[in-house]
Amino acid sequence: MSDNKKRDLIGAIREKGKALEAEMSFFDHIDVLRKHLLRSLLVIVILTIGAFWFSDFIFNDLIMGPKNPDFWTYRMMCKMAAAWPNLISSDFCITHIDAKIINTEMAGQFTLQINACVMVGIILGIPYILFELWLFIKPALHANERKSASNFVVFASTLFFIGILFGYYIVCPLSVNFLTNFTVSPDIQNTFTITSYLSSVSTLTIGSGIIFQLPVVIYILSKFGIMTPAFMRSTRRYAAVIILIVAAVVTPTADVITMMVVAFPLFILYEVSIFISANIERKRNKEQYGVAKVNKH
Repeated sequence: MSDNKKRDLIGAIREKGKALEAEMSFFDHIDVLRKHLLRSLLVIVILTIGAFWFSDFIFNDLIMGPKNPDFWTYRMMCKMAAAWPNLISSDFCITHIDAKIINTEMAGQFTLQINACVMVGIILGIPYILFELWLFIKPALHANERKSASNFVVFASTLFFIGILFGYYIVCPLSVNFLTNFTVSPDIQNTFTITSYLSSVSTLTIGSGIIFQLPVVIYILSKFGIMTPAFMRSTRRYAAVIILIVAAVVTPTADVITMMVVAFPLFILYEVSIFISANIERKRNKEQYGVAKVNKH
């Protein structure tokens, strides 16, 4: 065998070895991800089982709470209307929610109980899910990246639960009141299925928790250089319009104060995201300046 053929054969063997090594590395990562997902699923199952012990409280007090005129949010709205009658319309005080909720399936209420407990299990399990996500991506980060993202789980979990509280006590009751009392014609009576009601409550509540992850998303995008503070500042007016539209849809009355109660936290989130993106860009420019200065010398 000639020397050229030997070199070609050795090169082919090396390339095949590298391909096999990369393939094994890929499947190793998949196996590690599978273990993280299984542990997260196990925690959710445990929390869901635990939620069954409090299923009466979860259903009667939590899920059905926004439909009750005695709900905390409605009582606070009535107190505000009474305290500032010149600023806030009397329509702001909600004392009656005219809606009938029915079950149309034989296993509907049993399914409702299961879905409600699963929803609670997922919400309570979010911090652990984020922790497993952090454990998965941590080995791929550099030392300085690990240090800067060390509080990822606490920060993201805190924002999520603040969003959950905002969605449950602000967005959800205002939306439920608006949708249950809205009629196209007085001849049409609002009667909702329990599945539709649970879906609306869970979507508004969990959706608010996800929306409050905006600073985390901006942090990640800014780290990769995809999002910049200049772009976010230039699109601030469009973001403001979108936020006001969302707030106007959610709020039950035309009062500006009511709309701003929903819109204000979203404005704060957007400004915090700009600050985070600007801070990351400032640190990146500082590091690049330091490297350029060292190379120059």
